[in-house]
Amino acid sequence: MISPWAHYGAWQPLSIEQAAALFAMLDAPWWIAGGCAIDLFVGRQTRDHGDTDVLLLRRDQLAAQRALAGWDLHAADPPGLLRPWREDEWLSPSIHDIWCRPTPTSPWALQLMLIENDGDRWLFRRDPSIGGPLSQLTRRSPAGIPYLAPEVQLLYKGRTPRPKDEADFAVALPLLEPASSAWLAQALAIHVPDSPWLARLR
Repeated sequence: MISPWAHYGAWQPLSIEQAAALFAMLDAPWWIAGGCAIDLFVGRQTRDHGDTDVLLLRRDQLAAQRALAGWDLHAADPPGLLRPWREDEWLSPSIHDIWCRPTPTSPWALQLMLIENDGDRWLFRRDPSIGGPLSQLTRRSPAGIPYLAPEVQLLYKGRTPRPKDEADFAVALPLLEPASSAWLAQALAIHVPDSPWLARLR
């Protein structure tokens, strides 16, 4: 099936290190996310990545916009519509992703992803009964790069796993700590009770 986003142009994703450098001075929490987060957890690149994702709290979206001043930024308005993200525009909860490129003629380089929070608790947007303390989200690479905890990233991948999501689950599963496996199993039992991943986690 052709993605509804395919006609918006090619991607040439930043490396993890390049993405981290962009946000190094941001006065707000951020995390490398997606398949790159799984790579950081495993300690090596496990597959090719079509994009590079950075996760932020929705409350910090304008700080991220300022960190990318001069870039060409577009909000992904479902279904399948990209539109310019205007300066100082507050994106509503219906918008979760922002595509970013250095100039309007450059390939897309980075995707920002927004997550909800309630005080010091993060919320899973597909089911707000699932969440946890903000501290749960953060792991750090040996170089100090923050990345999304693998159990949380795999929850986002677990609803309708694509081949790349299955690959990420397979490579991360043997390295998950017991508490992380238990948390993911509990969250999937709520969100995707028929997930085939549950038997492998248990």
